[in-house]
Amino acid sequence: MEHEGKALAADETDTYHHRSPGVASVHVRAVLTWCAIFPMVAVGMTVMGPFTEDWHPVLRALALTLVVVPIAVYVAVPRLLLLHSRLGNAAHQRTVRRKERRSARAARRRTSRP
Repeated sequence: MEHEGKALAADETDTYHHRSPGVASVHVRAVLTWCAIFPMVAVGMTVMGPFTEDWHPVLRALALTLVVVPIAVYVAVPRLLLLHSRLGNAAHQRTVRRKERRSARAARRRTSRP
């Protein structure tokens, strides 16, 4: 998105606090990232537990993050952002259709009055 000749980053807003259309706020992205990472970490810790008992905690964290972070960054988070965008677009379209129906009804009422 450009505003006043300046390209905006995904989480930036212009002087009127408008964000690029279809771009989730930094807060939404943070929640979606957490939603992607938490279950993978929980499952990963459970699966790795039996055979990494003797490992140093830092080595266990390194092994877990070597798997979880790339999956989250390249697969899970983009899919959650896409789902969020599609749900947001669907809600917006419903709102637009609802407003159109209301204005059409109001126009019919105005024309049907004597």
